[in-house]
Amino acid sequence: MLKILIPTIALALTGWTVPIKQLWSTTLAYSSIIALISLSWLTNPLETGWSFLGLHMATDPLSTPLLVLTCWLLPLMILASQNHISPEPENRQRMYITLLISLQIFLIMAFGATEVIMFYVMFEATLIPTLIIITRWGNQLERLNAGTYFLFYTLAGSLPLLVSLLLLQSNTGTLSLLTLQFNPAMPLITYADKLWWAGCLIAFLVKMPLYGAHLWLPKAHVEAPIAGSMILAAVLLKLGGYGMMRMMIMLEPLTKELSYPFIIFALWGIIMTGSICLRQTDLKRLIAYSSVSHMGLVAAGILIQTPWGFSGALILMIAHGLTSSALFCLANTNYERTHSRTLLLARGLQMILPLMAAWWFIASLANLALPPLPNLMGELVIIVSLFNWSWWTIALTGAGTLITAAYSLFVFLTTQRGPLPQSIIALAPSHSREHLLMALHLLPLLLLILKPELILGWTA
Repeated sequence: MLKILIPTIALALTGWTVPIKQLWSTTLAYSSIIALISLSWLTNPLETGWSFLGLHMATDPLSTPLLVLTCWLLPLMILASQNHISPEPENRQRMYITLLISLQIFLIMAFGATEVIMFYVMFEATLIPTLIIITRWGNQLERLNAGTYFLFYTLAGSLPLLVSLLLLQSNTGTLSLLTLQFNPAMPLITYADKLWWAGCLIAFLVKMPLYGAHLWLPKAHVEAPIAGSMILAAVLLKLGGYGMMRMMIMLEPLTKELSYPFIIFALWGIIMTGSICLRQTDLKRLIAYSSVSHMGLVAAGILIQTPWGFSGALILMIAHGLTSSALFCLANTNYERTHSRTLLLARGLQMILPLMAAWWFIASLANLALPPLPNLMGELVIIVSLFNWSWWTIALTGAGTLITAAYSLFVFLTTQRGPLPQSIIALAPSHSREHLLMALHLLPLLLLILKPELILGWTA
């Protein structure tokens, strides 16, 4: 673990010492090397699960794909931000890059932690850099409002989790993930036990976000700069799913009264947020709501607590991380040229930027889960496991996939097809930097078709 963590900490120092002319190229090269080294985590030599086991950190088949995704995203965020951050003063550029690197450090420590309290501390620590990125580099005046929503939703959800963890510590005597899974589950007899069960999960459901606690997400996405949107969609939402999978093993298996409301909210949220996407005018807000819809499917897959549900949730989390991050990058390339996020003001861009339209096409098809992409694999596994659990869920999940297909095609057709407005004839051409950025998002997605067991989790 330290072979990645120590270079990442050193990269933060490099960001302040390297000359400003070489700042972006140096940090990009350095972070790309870290991302490539992190691929070595995917070679899991042991059948027992845990590998690279240190004193406080380790990887297992559940955390490895998320760790690699975290490392893979840093060079992509630096690539995506370069155009609109480089005109700023020198110390602001350095600060921006340092915040992105600090996010990676916290996320590696969160996903690699073998102690639940360490995971909790790092889970909370990711708030600070994200909040600064949103409130300092956001686009509009509403960024302070968005930052407040983000902070208070997450804090209100995660305080009960801290109390629950302290209770767990006093009852079992340990909070190590290596041993907790072998402890007998706490019986849920009294109302206090049930409150403890809810306290363990609510923090993660808010972070996912579950429909009903999702209001912070569209605000945060719309106001955040491109790197903020990318890390939020690709990795920070996955902290919720990862935490739920870790806690679910220690909790009493499914009880109707407790998990039904959450599963119903998750499945209903798929349809509701999909329907909101269909009548959205703002491109970034549409992509943000589509994230809520996909994460609703992940939440439902985890809550039914079956091996299939877990592996489907992990596949969908990784696939959605790459896809939604790619869509935000595409929305940003549009925004940098037209200076508007409104769908109707940027039509027919295929005429001017034909190669960009190809990237839009692939990303839209990935978002609507076209076979044989991992998105479809994850969705199918979750839908089948939900159907096996209760056959009426097929009505909600089926309608959700249809609505997803509708709004994904709607976004592609609105932005790329149709007559070109007179106002946007003179657009800057697309840069090779942008094409590299899109290729690095979508190529891993296509390569995962060939070796899906890398992201199958414990069932592989």
